[in-house]
Amino acid sequence: MKFFVDTAEVDQIAELNDLGMVDGVTTNPSLIMKSGRDILEVTKEIADMVDGPVSAEVVATDADAMIAEGRKLAKIADNIAVKVPLTWAGLKACNVLTNEGNMVNVTLCFSANQALLAAKAGATFISPFIGRLDDINLDGMELISDIRQIYDNYGYETQILAASIRTVNHAYQSAMIGADVMTAPPKVIKQMAEHVLTDKGLDAFLKDWEKTGQQIL
Repeated sequence: MKFFVDTAEVDQIAELNDLGMVDGVTTNPSLIMKSGRDILEVTKEIADMVDGPVSAEVVATDADAMIAEGRKLAKIADNIAVKVPLTWAGLKACNVLTNEGNMVNVTLCFSANQALLAAKAGATFISPFIGRLDDINLDGMELISDIRQIYDNYGYETQILAASIRTVNHAYQSAMIGADVMTAPPKVIKQMAEHVLTDKGLDAFLKDWEKTGQQIL
């Protein structure tokens, strides 16, 4: 499974990138706002830092304006994936931008039918939002599973990018189902390394080592 980092905070991306944990980055208008940076400037800095796709989202709502914004964002770097919403206008923009040779991430997906349309429109990535479905008592993982089956049934090459990941269980379950990519905040990715038994075992080892009176260095 590929790991994308869901943030526009350059320092956090750099830390994980140095560990080989970054296959790409996703941003959105809310994350750009939190960073306090200019969208073109920070997106260029991120794209220069990582080798994989960097999603930069349009803010227009009609197809022609989305296409124009997408073309501008795509010029930032060769690894930009233009992010468009899963609306009819967004699907139109996806089709045009894809046919022009751009990577496109279709976001805010909440149904298998939407995911099927995105694949037909040529999306590089489809981003089903797990956490937001869970918020309204629907099963986000069921959606990932449904999309996986549909794409496998027909050989669609659109990659399933599990988004709105809020817990380590979301990450684990997405991997078990077969999502191609997950995008998560840096905090969640770091939490994947944590386990109470690891902490307990390490504590016991260190106490025993202290009793030996030895040093390695």
